[in-house]
Amino acid sequence: MSARRPGEESARASRRMFLVGSGVIATGLLVPWYFAARRGPAAGDFAAARGPGLSANAFVHVAPDDTVTVWLPKSEMGQGIYTSLAQILGEELDVDPRRIRIEFAPVDAAYYYPGMPMQFTGGSMSTNTSYEPLRRAGATARAMLLAAAARRWGVASASLGTDDGQVFGGGQRAKYGELAQDAGALSPPRNVVLKDPANFRYIGRPLRRLDSAPKVTGRARFGIDVMRSDMAHAAIARAPAFGGTVRSVDDRAARAVAGVLDVQLITAGVAVLATNTWAAQRGRDALVIDWAPGAGADLSLDALRTRYQALLRGAGQVAKSSGDASAAIAGAARSLDVEYELPYLAHACMEPLNCVAHVTGEGCEIWTGTQMQTTDRAAAAALLGIAPEKVQIHTTFLGGGFGRRGNPRADFVLEAVELARAAGRPVKVTWTREDDMRGGWYRPFGLSRVRAAVNGEGRPVAWHHTIATQPVLRGSPFESLIPAGEPDPTVAEGAADMVWSIPNLHVDVHEASSPVPVQWWRSVGHSHTGFVVNGVLDELAQLGGRDPLELRRELLAGKPRHLAVLNAAARRARWGQPLEPGHHLGIALHESFGSIVAQVAEVSVEGRSVRVHRVTCAIDCGFVVNPAGVIAQMESAVVFGLSAALYGEIGIERGGAVQSNFDDYRILRLSEMPFVDTLLVASDGPMGGVGEPGVPPVAAAVVNAIFAATGKRIRRLPIASAL
Repeated sequence: MSARRPGEESARASRRMFLVGSGVIATGLLVPWYFAARRGPAAGDFAAARGPGLSANAFVHVAPDDTVTVWLPKSEMGQGIYTSLAQILGEELDVDPRRIRIEFAPVDAAYYYPGMPMQFTGGSMSTNTSYEPLRRAGATARAMLLAAAARRWGVASASLGTDDGQVFGGGQRAKYGELAQDAGALSPPRNVVLKDPANFRYIGRPLRRLDSAPKVTGRARFGIDVMRSDMAHAAIARAPAFGGTVRSVDDRAARAVAGVLDVQLITAGVAVLATNTWAAQRGRDALVIDWAPGAGADLSLDALRTRYQALLRGAGQVAKSSGDASAAIAGAARSLDVEYELPYLAHACMEPLNCVAHVTGEGCEIWTGTQMQTTDRAAAAALLGIAPEKVQIHTTFLGGGFGRRGNPRADFVLEAVELARAAGRPVKVTWTREDDMRGGWYRPFGLSRVRAAVNGEGRPVAWHHTIATQPVLRGSPFESLIPAGEPDPTVAEGAADMVWSIPNLHVDVHEASSPVPVQWWRSVGHSHTGFVVNGVLDELAQLGGRDPLELRRELLAGKPRHLAVLNAAARRARWGQPLEPGHHLGIALHESFGSIVAQVAEVSVEGRSVRVHRVTCAIDCGFVVNPAGVIAQMESAVVFGLSAALYGEIGIERGGAVQSNFDDYRILRLSEMPFVDTLLVASDGPMGGVGEPGVPPVAAAVVNAIFAATGKRIRRLPIASAL
């Protein structure tokens, strides 16, 4: 891979990137990534809590028993940072990452994102924003261990070296643990020299996941595993229509269920507390509740579609405008006017939402798998009327997140805190699958209208893209990042900053409202625009009589990184070469979260049955810490994106969700999984993300292949309901 490392450009802020709730969006805002200017707490702030030895900073501790511990400031939800971040620290500390003990960090300012006073995990930024802080943390600890050995042996530090947890030199050798106490008494150096990348032993090399063994053996603790003494279990009845409230409740039958302890009316609905989860759920089912339906009781997806379609006929708030798209379309050789639709989608995490809370006179303790520690702590403190410092959050492993466990309202956390305060004991709230599917906070439903045109040579000359959907930053902790008078950038990301060179581009948006609660979903707005932009691009290729790959190559002139990714995927997929009879290819490319991904889907169609046989995926994410982790995330993105493209849909009727479980909200089965062939394309670009960029191109590559097979354009997802 490239020899240039993002840590070497720490004081350079990209004008194309800014931080939002769960994404890095290429648009107008700017949050500088000034790692060098970032200041953490003094070592002494952590030394007392972490025991004897060396606590050089917030990230690393070396104990006298030779245990090396790294505190991860991010949440591990399957994306692999448990491994990659340990690789980074182990590299500079010169310790094999497989020997490092890993703990999830507490909520502390030392772990805030650069340029933003928040501790959270999202936007595919865990590795690139932790890269330099962890390298410096490891290098600082290593320098202190070298200094301690030099004092003990009466030599210069420069004459000593390190080798996998040991200091050596002058015929002497000592384990880090033997030096930890002496090193801990020293002052951390103000400046440290980082390793020459040419000498990396761990960074840039594939490493098997360090969390596999604890997960397979059951040692890994997820939120749903947490048990506390004298803990009550809770299940909550929520309104069947969004915005509904409780008129009255008859809880006599519920209280008669064996194991039920209490019934509480809370903000979220009606909670049943019991000695175990099964009793709580049975008690909840026995409740007789009269619900006041709320203002959205008659809402349906059909009604929303009609309203959004009307919005598309009018001018929206401008997100990007260059040239004169309207005039160019009017004077073009051929043009099109098409409408695309994407449904509400659930996050469908395999581990149901859950949270344990214990409120005492001293404060509050919370155990949960969360993506947004700072927001959750602040919300709990506000509910209880106490200082945030009196709320302690224990982050566990997350059985999937995809944005859902970074809820802007801290919904599943506040339920547990509210009940724990009322009960005077620890309370564990566990959602069922039905609670999750029907509980809201979906990826937004959205419509796009694209008017575009080609000239006589078949080259696109104009693109007017109007989008209607609910914004996800409005009402969230990140709304303040939106400049006054500008639209929510998550609505237009991937369209307003599209990579294709089209001279006349106009993108405008309508921020629609709805009682249906929405939030960021894996790849955020790019999950909409990646499908729409690549779908319309194929339509323009057909309109102009051009090959979809050749047209894309032409529109990427002057963008060598993008072109290299596109060509790598096309070559590996054998674009233009004979395929197995009945097999057809579709291609898509999208840039998001600092990475460029191209995918080619090999598809066959029989009647209304679509089979995806192979997905070839090429990615340029800049320098790679763990190649094995990148490949795993591309495979994960294909599964996630295909599930949504083929089957994913949350329908709305009578103000509530239609789907309730995996029987009517299908995900990809093992027998349907295509072969995924991933190529890592080397470049000198800055380090990008990998958790989300593989999702946006999937649906477009598949529907473009379906068109090649059948001549049918699919502009509405999921595919299963469109064929």
